[in-house]
Amino acid sequence: MKTILVITDNLPDQINGVVTTFKNLEDHATRDGYRIVYLDPRQFRHVNAVGYPEVKLSLPIGIGKKIEALCPDHIHIATEGPIGLASRLYLDRVGRVYNTSYHTKFPEFIKKIYGIPESWTYAYVRWFHKHSGIVLTTTKTMVKDLRDNKFQGNIIPWTRGVDRSNLKPSIKHKTNKIPIVLYVGRVSKEKNLDALCILSNTYQINIVGDGPDRKRLESIYPRVNFLGYKQGTDLANEYIKANVFAFPSKTDTFGIVIIEALSLGTPVAAYPVAGPIDILTSSTGVMKHDLEEAIQEALLLDRKVVEKESRVWTWEECWNIFRDNLQ
Repeated sequence: MKTILVITDNLPDQINGVVTTFKNLEDHATRDGYRIVYLDPRQFRHVNAVGYPEVKLSLPIGIGKKIEALCPDHIHIATEGPIGLASRLYLDRVGRVYNTSYHTKFPEFIKKIYGIPESWTYAYVRWFHKHSGIVLTTTKTMVKDLRDNKFQGNIIPWTRGVDRSNLKPSIKHKTNKIPIVLYVGRVSKEKNLDALCILSNTYQINIVGDGPDRKRLESIYPRVNFLGYKQGTDLANEYIKANVFAFPSKTDTFGIVIIEALSLGTPVAAYPVAGPIDILTSSTGVMKHDLEEAIQEALLLDRKVVEKESRVWTWEECWNIFRDNLQ
């Protein structure tokens, strides 16, 4: 089997889009004669980032030896953190080819959390991806966004999918007197959850997930239900119970949770930004600059149509794009 080395600053048990993506590619890779191995914070000393414990900061000493010991046929750098940076520097120095991916609006994220100007971080990420054979990003909108921010080289849109075999509910959707509006994902400042929580006097707001902003939000919005992390059937049941799935983030590049909601027939309300623009149609969701208006209109959409249109999103297609762009 050919070996694909994925270099990432994420631990494999983290719940985020990067980890979810590669976990779902593993079986497809095996069927095509590849195996995916990882270089991640488990192989190095690491600490939690200040103010954001889900981000891991590693000390990637001896990274070159670790890369060569794995004898990879292909190398993919998935993140721009310390491990990704050390790998990029080593691979450029020894003349090995690789490709990279751009999963998160990193400059916008850094500004929201730490107040660092976007222009500084954009200069870094442009340089980081400069020598990548191909940069994979999530959507056509993100390709344009990176071009507008003066990224060079070959940039390819890279779709995402839904694991329908794992996301199986044990209940059926019922009409609710007070509409249930659901959010699933990291509970942190860059997700713009205040825009959703402020509507808790009108709707039942359920939030699945956890993160550094949870305590603050719980103290301000006592009517919001914070349910913690859920997976599999438990997660699927939350999607089924909801009348609308709300995606208030303006900094994500895709939003796998959006297509998970659609796969169970739950229409989506979001802002007209990268991610929702590339996923939603007039039959599956509503995008407006006023999130409450989007929720009100999304309540009128047909769940059967929503589920039917969601079938275009598959991990098989995601794998095909990844495989075809290996260097």
